[in-house]
Amino acid sequence: MNKRLIRETSTFFKEKFNQASSYHILSPGRINLIGEHIDYNDGSVLLGTIDKIVCFAISKSNTDVSSIIAKDLGERLSFRLHDNSPKEKDGWIGYFYGVLDELKKRTLRIENFNLVFSSNIPMGSGLSSSAALECGFGFALNVLFDLKLTKLEIVKIGQQAENNFAGVKCGIMDQFANIFGQKNHILKLNCHTLETEYHRLQLDEYSLVLLNSGVKHTLLDSSYNNRREECAQGLAAIKKHFPQVNTFRNCTENQLYQIENELEKTIFKRCLYVIQEINRVPQAFDALKKRDYDKLGKLLYKSHKGLNELYEVSCSELNFLVAHTFDESGVLGARMMGGGFGGCTINLIRKDCETAFKTKIKIAYEKEFNIPLHSYQVNLSNGTSCIQVEQIATSS
Repeated sequence: MNKRLIRETSTFFKEKFNQASSYHILSPGRINLIGEHIDYNDGSVLLGTIDKIVCFAISKSNTDVSSIIAKDLGERLSFRLHDNSPKEKDGWIGYFYGVLDELKKRTLRIENFNLVFSSNIPMGSGLSSSAALECGFGFALNVLFDLKLTKLEIVKIGQQAENNFAGVKCGIMDQFANIFGQKNHILKLNCHTLETEYHRLQLDEYSLVLLNSGVKHTLLDSSYNNRREECAQGLAAIKKHFPQVNTFRNCTENQLYQIENELEKTIFKRCLYVIQEINRVPQAFDALKKRDYDKLGKLLYKSHKGLNELYEVSCSELNFLVAHTFDESGVLGARMMGGGFGGCTINLIRKDCETAFKTKIKIAYEKEFNIPLHSYQVNLSNGTSCIQVEQIATSS
């Protein structure tokens, strides 16, 4: 599928700009196995980049105008690079302007360019298409203009573009996974220190399957920023009583319960979820390494319960999908994945039960909500990479 996407993007570029593209950047979506909403609370997360991508075709422009075409949407943006950036932030345009804004702050020399992008990442599905756009675009400009940015600098540019321009105060995990993902490996990222540990994913007779609820969200509309503010309020209250607590990483449930009566109920619930989820991540990583899939599945269910009842970022469609796995003998665990209020669930399923399960839940879901249910098997890929035009024939 990616090979076809690359070819079609390349051909489209040549048709629109009457020249061949110089480079193709492949920027993947990502899964988060466990550790939702704790990257901005200094927790660790278990990430993997998947074989669904945004493909960018890019070349220098021989005019005084830069053009970006969203092939799938039939939309085009043209502008003079050194004019003041417009304030438009809606949709995909905001992510591109955000990256350009961050590069301008670093006084990096960029010339006008032409770019086409196309994607097979389901938008609004919790697979971080926004980070794929931000980091893929930053990576493309870095290659085209030899900006000599490090991988970590591209990560931070992507995050800052979303924080400062798009207005979503996200943590670093999506952008980090996008750049540093490794094929067939789960990445454990300490979001406080940025220390990493890779583990080759070997699920034996099990597989990871995504179920796309078809309910689309934006992180702004889903109160993402509010959750971050609530956590900050809770941590500030905890620090007043326990000065030794620097982050949620070294805060215990016992400490939180000691000040429960001093916290608003909502703030208490947010903090309790964060502390519990931070503790679940190393347990899940240990279960992966020991191939204790029963334990991993139970942790996924606990994570969803916390996201729904304490962090309150789930929705009826996601809860339906998770609840319908409880009585399925071939499913060990499931949870919502991503910012919330829509997107995908991630499910740990025995391979010999996968087909029957997907058929059964598809019928039940579509009957309940009248929304098509799409499923995807998770295949872990490398992070954002570059191929030149002559490599297209052998790309996969």
